[in-house]
Amino acid sequence: MDRVLKAQQSLIAALLRLAVLLCLMAIAGTALPGRAQAQTVNRYTNTTDSANNAINDTATPCTPETSRFSRTFSVGSSFIVSDVNIGVLMAHTWRADVQMFLVSPSGTRVQLTTGLGGNADNFNLTFDDEAGSGISGYTANATAAASTVVPPYAASYRPTSALSAFDGQNAAGTWRLEICDAAAQDSGTFFQADLYLTQAVLSNFADLSLAMSVSNTAPVSGSNISITMTVANAPSSPNAASGVVVRNLLPAGLSFVSASGSGTYNPATGDWTVGTLAPGQNAALTISATVLAANGTGISLTGEIIGSSIADIDSTPNNGISGEDDQASTSITATGSRSAGTAPILTCTAGTIVFDWDAQSWSAGSTSNSYNLPGIGQVAFTIANPGTFLSNATYGGQSPTRQSVVTGGLAPAQSSLMQLVDLASTSQTVDTTITLGTAVPKAQFTIFDVDYFAGQFADRVTVSGYYNGVLVTPVLTNGISNYVSGNSAFGDALSADSEANGNVVVTFNDPIDTIVIQYGNHGLAPANPGQQAVTLHDITFCRPVGTISATKLSTVLSDPVNGGSYPKAIPGALIEYCILLTNTGSATATSVTATDVLPANFTYLAGSLTSGTNCASATTIEDENATGADENDPFGASISAGTLTATASSLGASASFAIKFRGTLN
Repeated sequence: MDRVLKAQQSLIAALLRLAVLLCLMAIAGTALPGRAQAQTVNRYTNTTDSANNAINDTATPCTPETSRFSRTFSVGSSFIVSDVNIGVLMAHTWRADVQMFLVSPSGTRVQLTTGLGGNADNFNLTFDDEAGSGISGYTANATAAASTVVPPYAASYRPTSALSAFDGQNAAGTWRLEICDAAAQDSGTFFQADLYLTQAVLSNFADLSLAMSVSNTAPVSGSNISITMTVANAPSSPNAASGVVVRNLLPAGLSFVSASGSGTYNPATGDWTVGTLAPGQNAALTISATVLAANGTGISLTGEIIGSSIADIDSTPNNGISGEDDQASTSITATGSRSAGTAPILTCTAGTIVFDWDAQSWSAGSTSNSYNLPGIGQVAFTIANPGTFLSNATYGGQSPTRQSVVTGGLAPAQSSLMQLVDLASTSQTVDTTITLGTAVPKAQFTIFDVDYFAGQFADRVTVSGYYNGVLVTPVLTNGISNYVSGNSAFGDALSADSEANGNVVVTFNDPIDTIVIQYGNHGLAPANPGQQAVTLHDITFCRPVGTISATKLSTVLSDPVNGGSYPKAIPGALIEYCILLTNTGSATATSVTATDVLPANFTYLAGSLTSGTNCASATTIEDENATGADENDPFGASISAGTLTATASSLGASASFAIKFRGTLN
């Protein structure tokens, strides 16, 4: 019976609090106590009681932040805040256990109290920067029960951190009160909180707005569309706005072609730098883009003003709130069918070497393996997955594994390396690194099954190469179930296991010694994607070759007339020559030998022969015969019968060596 009466009392108290709220909401423009002058004050109330003693160190600890008890206030109006107060009614024994925080829609967090109040009980107060005393003075017990009617709150204190941190922010969005218990034993019950937001009276502002349109809301895949954005400063604005910037980064499914109109557009960031807009002035930009998405794919475009030198009366730049007039959006749906692209033909001057999965093994579940490929050396695979590799008997068991069920349309079926994964978010990627023992001039391979399934996954594959640590970008060729932008392929239609529709051909037309494949999801996938897979088929490498180039440099050191000051190549002049040999190929060259016949009018200076990796560092002394240890340290040089010979037992890709010597002109 007592519990029934208590429930009835709680209901009556909540109704009383709601009635008071409705009365106060009818009072517009009434100043709060402590404010110097009347301004428009907006009040937002949360009267959702917590469970009895729900606020305690076990259920609502202070760390992590996600464990804190919270109540929210939804602000639908857009205005600039000039003052913030918040009232809290909560029962809790030993007040010093409690910490409170207020978080604005922009993410600004202010701590209201930090374990102050000693052994006093309960909270019935307003946190107000203009209060006469700080929260450390809140040491008396307060009345807080289900039947307590607020406002007004029984006390007013300044919070631990100033609420003025919110001044100047836009009010629109969700504000959040966080409460936590930092100590054991005591607990409490939340009853009510009131958020008071004072609307700033602005004179120094502009009224900016953004509009967006597209030339065709149902474009054919492969065609171009025009996206037009118009930003305006209203005629009623009292001020011009400078430094205006609008962001509209093209989403997956659209590829930037060009931009024209006012200001400048950066397609990499999506930022349109507009400049200055006077009252009543507007500026427009038209972006041309190619539709890459497949038939039926919807694409959303969103633009927002992200920068302005002056406050906006009814919106805040770059806050991501769609209800404000500084943000505009539109959408298109791709129509028609897509054709598979035509991959480049791999031309190799010295033939090819194929890494064939039918001839290789892979232990199911292994994430690293190394293979000796004749002509290249060790080919090492390393796979890093922040998510989970799945096991499926149909596809060869525990992934990663070699399988031949997903065939890429090949008949008869061939083996390929499958990655069947479950990733926790669209930001995670499975990274496969392939390291080659020797750099190759070119390479080509196919990735099977880059596709899309609604509500499950949206494959994205990004491929990069490296040569001596320098980035090399490949050419990607799309299938019917995906499209390509740069060095990434995006799945947007389903491809069956036996179809070629999901194939993506990767072609490197420049030397590489490392390949990195990143596999994950793009924007069509759910926030937590489900099971998905791609497979890596055979890799064709152009056979590595060593190519030696030679450069001969000369420097006049002195002459009999000018000495070392601006010497000329006249009889008696001392000349220094440097012969530089460089391997411009991708393979190590062995038994490198170069000869140079000295001119008849040149007399070699005995003892001047030196070697090194380049002309500047060629300081290692060489004797003039072709024998001895100096011939392999690591380069050799000799002179015999007017002919210089330079040797190196091996010279790696991009490596070089130099031979220097001196003599006089006759």
